[in-house]
Amino acid sequence: HRNGRTIATAAVLGALLACTAAAQMPRLDDILKGSGSLPKLPGAASSVGAGDEQTNAAGIKEARAVGTENAVRSLSQVDGYFGNAAVKILMPSSIQKVADVARMAGYQKQVDEFVLSMNRAAEAAAPLAAKYFGDAIRDMSLEDVRGILAGGDTAATDFFSRKTRDKLYAAFKPVVSTKVGEVGATKAYKNMMGSFESLPMMGRQSLDLDDYVTNKSLDGLFHLVAQEEKNIRSNPAARTTDLLRTVFGR
Repeated sequence: HRNGRTIATAAVLGALLACTAAAQMPRLDDILKGSGSLPKLPGAASSVGAGDEQTNAAGIKEARAVGTENAVRSLSQVDGYFGNAAVKILMPSSIQKVADVARMAGYQKQVDEFVLSMNRAAEAAAPLAAKYFGDAIRDMSLEDVRGILAGGDTAATDFFSRKTRDKLYAAFKPVVSTKVGEVGATKAYKNMMGSFESLPMMGRQSLDLDDYVTNKSLDGLFHLVAQEEKNIRSNPAARTTDLLRTVFGR
């Protein structure tokens, strides 16, 4: 019965996180309200775009709103990180030797619990990205739009990384710091390290766990945002509105 309650609780938590992320993501109408009348800039040319820069700007913003919402919603669910091999947070390379020795010494459970807990902390922090992505979309200039249209498959993601990564790190880290304790990452880490350090000839190891999980959380987030961008650029089925089809082609 306890396992059943745990699974049910996890499912409810996942649903709540997903709803929170969706609720925090900006509506396109709200994003575009502050755009005003964008001035025409001469010489805009790219293989993507409607020719009308006002339309291009709206299309890029809509694509970013859709893509970031999908990424945040996906990662905010239970197993959003842990169940996705592309973004799953793995054992830090700096203590991989510890994990290998711990496994051989019979501490596989402690190793597995540590990895799972890091991913749970990342899933708890993911909804925070919605606000910062929304702000970046609202602040996007026409010059930014032109660069994204003329850029490569991940030009918009690169823009988001430049504009938001530092802010996201500052926002994520306190949540990660709290959650690694709440979901057991710190305890699992100490259990694993204690097992390792008690073995003959093994010295003490150090790791800034909060920094590691925060950076890996952001790496996974931007990976998914990039995948969403590539999908909209290359897959006609992903262009779900007339505006996206106009700007990115049918």
